Amino acid sequence: QVQLVESGGGLVQAGGSLRLSCAASGFTFSSYAMSWYRQAPGKERELVAAITIVGGAANYADSVKGRITMSRDNAKRTVYLQMNSLKPEDTAVYYCSAVRATRYWGQGTQVTVSS
Repeated sequence: QVQLVESGGGLVQAGGSLRLSCAASGFTFSSYAMSWYRQAPGKERELVAAITIVGGAANYADSVKGRITMSRDNAKRTVYLQMNSLKPEDTAVYYCSAVRATRYWGQGTQVTVSS
């Protein structure tokens, strides 16, 4: 079955870095656009970054531009989110998502940034 498994979350101090990974299985990974979303307590889920089927440049939310980089490795069926200069407002559950005709979601990984 389709699985998206995020990892790499944790607790980090403001200014620190984390690298999230999302391992995909159960579907043709290279045919799906991939994205990262996040949801903070009491807020709606928001798009953080998205990357096309072929990879290359990703698109980012204004709030994370210059601090976060998304990439994908189709051979490893994995997408990454490198997060630098983290801020307390980056605290959220981060979700990986795959979309073509159907959108799939992972279970999420918690990122907590302390001030």
